[in-house]
Amino acid sequence: MKTPDAPFATGACPCDAVRFAMVSAPYVVHACHCRDCQRLTGSAFAINAVIETDRLALLAGTVLPVSHPTPSGRGQTILRCNECQGAVWSHYGSMDEKAAFVRTGTLDLPALCAPHVHIYTRTRLPWITLPTGIPAFEAFYGGRDIPLIYGAEGAARLAALRARIV
Repeated sequence: MKTPDAPFATGACPCDAVRFAMVSAPYVVHACHCRDCQRLTGSAFAINAVIETDRLALLAGTVLPVSHPTPSGRGQTILRCNECQGAVWSHYGSMDEKAAFVRTGTLDLPALCAPHVHIYTRTRLPWITLPTGIPAFEAFYGGRDIPLIYGAEGAARLAALRARIV
């Protein structure tokens, strides 16, 4: 695994007060087309690189946790820059604070994190064309789809993460 000195990726909030590093590659990258992500981003969909929180290093600045309800009822905590309020990552209720959903648009090189899967496509905007060769689901995918989407290493990382959640 890389270190904060030689990370997989670095990123920042819009005002650059918050700087962070992803110590390793994410175990999965979601392109989420749900209405909640559309509203929160003001865009057609959100792209989140999912990584273990202990593989995410805050290099500068202060993040402010903001609770936000979700359609699942489990909620999410959005971590925002304390200065500009730009969202940099989230923690979702189902994964506790063990996993961080990093907004790929905040990365210095967002192209490092292309989506592995498109989710909640039933609410995608009709003018968005989904790429061929990338799995897409009308809602969220099931457990049997994880090895296909995540690959062996990503599936093992998710299993290890879930084992730590009590």
